[in-house]
Amino acid sequence: MAIQRTFSIIKPDATKRNLTGKIISKFEDAGLRVIASRRIQMTREQAEGFYAVHKERPFFGELVDFMISGPVVIQVLEGEDAIAKNREVMGATNPENADAGTIRKEFALSVGENSVHGSDAPETAAEEIKFFFKDEEIVG
Repeated sequence: MAIQRTFSIIKPDATKRNLTGKIISKFEDAGLRVIASRRIQMTREQAEGFYAVHKERPFFGELVDFMISGPVVIQVLEGEDAIAKNREVMGATNPENADAGTIRKEFALSVGENSVHGSDAPETAAEEIKFFFKDEEIVG
């Protein structure tokens, strides 16, 4: 296994409920290190650009509206096999299908308000990190 970086968002439903610290603790307890982090209010332009891959999907507008509805915490996580580890810690997209102890099982309100986003592949992670962070902001 190799050290990897992945991108993470703590979504508006979680920041509104003051769950940021609890979620970060789950990442850290799993061996992931936060090497860049910023709390932002995503603009419509940012949300539409970030989720452009879903532009033709029927849920795109609702997703964008949700992501700009409140602050989010954007992060770069680093660790052994970080992409798979992050996805394991997050749990299934649908909280009803998520394993016990995962972020989504414990904190998600619904499939749409599922508290976190994480990259799904090395290429996606690299693109998503670059979308929000400059190299000099990542200080592992």
